[in-house]
This record gives sequence, C-alpha cells and structure tokens, in this order.
Amino acid sequence: MSPKFRRTTLILSGLVCVASVSSSLFAHGNMTPQPVDTHTLPDIGDEWRKVNPYRDNAEAAKIGESAYGQNCARCHGLEAMSGGIAPDLRYLETGDSGDEWFINRFQHGSAHDGKVYMPPFGDVLGQKAGWAIRTWLDTKHEE
Repeated sequence: MSPKFRRTTLILSGLVCVASVSSSLFAHGNMTPQPVDTHTLPDIGDEWRKVNPYRDNAEAAKIGESAYGQNCARCHGLEAMSGGIAPDLRYLETGDSGDEWFINRFQHGSAHDGKVYMPPFGDVLGQKAGWAIRTWLDTKHEE
C-alpha cells in the first residue's frame, strides 16, 4: 500500500469518526416534545398528584411506552436503558416515594449551575402523560 493511499485512508477514517461523534452529540440537542394521546385514561383532575393513579393500568403502560419512545428515549435510551447521557430509568425507586421524585422531575425538569439537564415536561405533556410514562417505566424496573 502506497504512503499516499494510507494517508488518504487515514484522513477518510478520521472524517467518518468526526461525523459519527458529531451526529451523536446533535442527537441530544433541542427537540420538540411530541403530543401524547391520553383520552382513554381516567381523568385525574388538574392538581398534580404525588402518587401514580395509573399504577398497574395496562392501558396507561401502553400509552406510556409510546410517550417515552417519542419524548424520553433520545436521552434516557431505548427501553429505558441509558447509554450514559442521562440516568438509566430502570433503576428508579418503585412505590410512592419513587413516584414523588419522578413526577417532580417530569414536571419541573433538572438544572444545575444554569445548565438545563432535563427540560420541564409537565406543562407541555401534562400530568396524565407523565403518569403513563411512569406506569410503563415500572414495567422496566430492575434492582
């Protein structure tokens, strides 16, 4: 193999690596939240609940799976398995105390030192969608 061919191959390999890395980084940029159709779920009112009203509701889990895939998976990973960008949601605490933490984070997001790590989804997607996502996440729970 000639030195010129090796150099060209090396440069092209480097460009492919840079393109791969940059496309991965841009995948976690701005996003438009996707609407979630929750009309088949029981009404839970306007006041934010601290405990999941849809726990063990199969319809809520089905809606939550779709909502998660459209709005959460890009950062938290497919099937709730994080690739390291954001927390792996399979390990969320279960039960009422886990519910309270989850819905607070869903509603208000997360920011530290002026940097937004997770945008608030509460006003955008609504409480029913949040609890549907939590219901689905419970089906993925691991110790």
